[in-house]
Amino acid sequence: MAVGGQDGFDKTMTPASVPRVALLYPGERAARDRADPAASRFVALFEAMARAGVAAEPAVWHDDFTDEVEAQLRRVQAVLVWCNPIEGGRRRHRLDAMLAEVARAGVLVSAHPEAVRRLGTKDVLFETRDLPFGSDVHRIDTPAQLAAELPIRLRHGPRVLKQHRGHSGIGVWRVAQGGDGLLDVRHAQRGSTPQRMDLSTLQQTLAPYFDPAAGGHLIDQAWQPRLREGMVRAYLVEDRVAGFGHQAINALHPDEAQPGPRLYHDIDWPGGQQLKDRLETDWVSLLRERVGLAREHLPLLWDCDFMFGESSPAEPPRWVLCEVNVSSVSPFPPSATAPLVRALQRRLCPD
Repeated sequence: MAVGGQDGFDKTMTPASVPRVALLYPGERAARDRADPAASRFVALFEAMARAGVAAEPAVWHDDFTDEVEAQLRRVQAVLVWCNPIEGGRRRHRLDAMLAEVARAGVLVSAHPEAVRRLGTKDVLFETRDLPFGSDVHRIDTPAQLAAELPIRLRHGPRVLKQHRGHSGIGVWRVAQGGDGLLDVRHAQRGSTPQRMDLSTLQQTLAPYFDPAAGGHLIDQAWQPRLREGMVRAYLVEDRVAGFGHQAINALHPDEAQPGPRLYHDIDWPGGQQLKDRLETDWVSLLRERVGLAREHLPLLWDCDFMFGESSPAEPPRWVLCEVNVSSVSPFPPSATAPLVRALQRRLCPD
C-alpha cells in the first residue's frame, strides 16, 4: 500500500472500482504516523481483504486527532471498528459521535454506535431476561435501590453487578453474603483480590457507576454456579456463527486468582455445535428483534459469551447469556476472517 499525503495514505493509488475500507483501532500519534498493515494485529484480515480485491487501510484513532480520522473515513466506503468502551481511561463518546456522522454521510460503519447501544451494553441482559438464554436479571438505578434490594436477593445466592458498558472485567463485581454481616466482594478486573465490606462501603465503591457518564445504572445478574466449568464465546458474522472461544477459568472463577487463556476453535468444534444450532435457528433472531435491530444492521463481527446453565439430566443443555461484545471483538478465530470479508463485500456490493 502506498504511503504519502497529510494523513499517511495516498488515495490516488487506488482504482476507483476497488472498494476502500478502513480498519479503525486506538493508538497514539506515533502509532498513526507509522501505521503499517503488515505490522498490525489485523495483518491476516488486511491480507484477506487484499486477496478479495478490497483496499484496506489502517485508521488509528485517538480523541486528540478526531478531525483527522473523520476526514480519512469520509474517503472510504466502509470502516470496521475495534475500540473498547474505555481506552486509556477515556470513554468513547467522541468516537461514537464521529462514527454516527460518518455513517450519515454514507459510509458503512460496523459496528454502528446504535448497534453498540442496543447490543453491546449490559442492558441486553435485562432486555432478554425472559428469552431462552436469559436469567434472573434486575436493573438498579440508584445507590438507595441497591441498598434496599440487594440484601433480599443475596439471601438466595450470590449476585454479579455489572456496569452499563465496560470490558475486560472492568465494573463487574461478584457479591455474596459473608459472615458477621459483611459481604464477600470481588472485582473481575485482572489483578483484583477478594474484599470484605459492609453494604455502605459497597454503595460507596459502586457509586461512580451511577454517574450519567458511566451509564447511570447497574445490571444485577444471578450468579451461575456452573461458571467453574468455564464460558463459551460464539463469534458471529452477521447472524451466522464463525468460530468459538472457550475460557476454562473465568475472571470470577471461585477457585482461581486470575483468568486463564481463551482457546480458539473453528465452526466445527464439537463443544459448540448445540450452541451454534440454537443461535442460527432462532436465538439471534430473538435477540435482535427484542432490542429492535434489523438483520441488515447487525454488526459484521460480534460475539456472545455464554455460561453453562443448570438443568436436569432429562433436559437439554442450558446456556445463559453473560454478555454481548460488539465494540472491539479481537482477537477472533481465523475461521471468522473469510466470512467477515465476504459479508463486507455483500454489504458494499449487494447486487
